[in-house]
Amino acid sequence: MPASPPTPAGSKERQVRHRAARVEDWIHDVRERWARRRGHVPTVVPYTGYGSTEWVRVFCRVLLSKPIAADEPSKRRRRRREQGIRGWRSFTSVPVGDVPVVIEIGGERIEVLADRGGVVDTRVPVALSPGWHQATLRTEGAEAVEAPIWIVGTDVDFGLISDVDDTVMVTALPRPLVAAWNTFVLDEHARIPTPGMAVLYERLVRAHPGSPVIYLSTGAWNVAPTLTRFLSRNLYPAGPLLLTDWGPTHDRLFRSGRAHKEENLRRLAEEFPHVRWLLIGDDGQHDEELYARFAAEHPERVAAVAIRRLSTGEAVLAGGRTKAEQHGADVPWVSASDGATLADQLADIGLL
Repeated sequence: MPASPPTPAGSKERQVRHRAARVEDWIHDVRERWARRRGHVPTVVPYTGYGSTEWVRVFCRVLLSKPIAADEPSKRRRRRREQGIRGWRSFTSVPVGDVPVVIEIGGERIEVLADRGGVVDTRVPVALSPGWHQATLRTEGAEAVEAPIWIVGTDVDFGLISDVDDTVMVTALPRPLVAAWNTFVLDEHARIPTPGMAVLYERLVRAHPGSPVIYLSTGAWNVAPTLTRFLSRNLYPAGPLLLTDWGPTHDRLFRSGRAHKEENLRRLAEEFPHVRWLLIGDDGQHDEELYARFAAEHPERVAAVAIRRLSTGEAVLAGGRTKAEQHGADVPWVSASDGATLADQLADIGLL
């Protein structure tokens, strides 16, 4: 194991947090040895990526899973490959960290290392035309898989960044239980879409051809396949999910979902300086504050902010609501309880 970074004297909290990361690494190592003895093999779980005409950002995760039997019916084998490792099994599967993953796209080939949680999030220089492309991903002992990549054209000047829970789907659970719901509820059809939001997103995409749609959430990468199927089943436009990897880091007991959103908003602003973003979220907790701060720092990068207002019951379960009138951002700001009303308001400011 690499040497630990020095810890400032007297910082007991920092010592505890770093110890938590080391304990997690030890647990992963024990589980990996146990899974390999049981015959589990590496599986690359691909996620949707995005990029410009000069580079792509590729996502995937390497896990150990039970091999697919050679005599398994072809239809079932194909369905398992398409779905990958899903539901609560994604959280019980063993991540394989620090393994090389080969990425091939547009005639380019690059090898990168998965992080300690088995996640690959890397940028690859490559020249591609706007639209959908496929990256081929493989690691030793695993079948090659393909990850869809959306390429944003240089003439595109509008994009959509959307929260997930209580924005595109009705969570209706207290925030501390959202993770458990996403993790352990096997029937993913139990999640219901927010009224009118899918139609709103589709109208926005039609009104702005070629625009990227990015779903930014504090959820774990484990639920990406489930969320992708939810979005497709409910006719939301396809687009990358920017999720996070739960658990301790080298200097934190638990990853900060808020920091994850802030970092990705800033990154998208830097990666696409010609794009103005419509930021869509809800008033359940931090979306308004995060979007207002981003809009204040980068007003030229924000086309508008649209906030879905939760019902009284939803707001109570979400831990309260923020006040839109206090956002203070010098950009167009609309709010409503459903997608249809938001669409009317966005039409009034010229985005539809």
